[in-house]
Amino acid sequence: MSRFVPVPGAATLADNAALAVEIDGTAVLVCRSGDSFHAIANQCTHADEPLTCGRIRNGWIACPAHGARFDLASGEVYGPPATEALRTFPVRVTEGVVEVAVSVA
Repeated sequence: MSRFVPVPGAATLADNAALAVEIDGTAVLVCRSGDSFHAIANQCTHADEPLTCGRIRNGWIACPAHGARFDLASGEVYGPPATEALRTFPVRVTEGVVEVAVSVA
C-alpha cells in the first residue's frame, strides 16, 4: 500500500535541481527536469553514495561520486559504473503541491 505525501518546497525547485527528503523512513530525492517532477531513491546503486549533489540534465542524474547516470523517470542506468536501476516513486502535483508516494507496510 502507498500513500501520497506532500513535499514542502518541491514545487519551487528550479529546473535541473533536487530536494532531498525522508518519507516514512525512506531517503528520497525529488528532482525537477524541465516541467516534470521525479522522485528517486537518494542512493546510487553502484557505491551507495547519496545523489543529493548529482548533476541533473535532460531527464537524467549523474552520481557525484563516480559519474554513474540514471534516467529520472524510470531509474534505468544510462552509464557505468552502475549496473542496477534506481528505485523510483510515483509523483503527482495537486493544486500546486508536489506529492510523492512511498510504499508503506
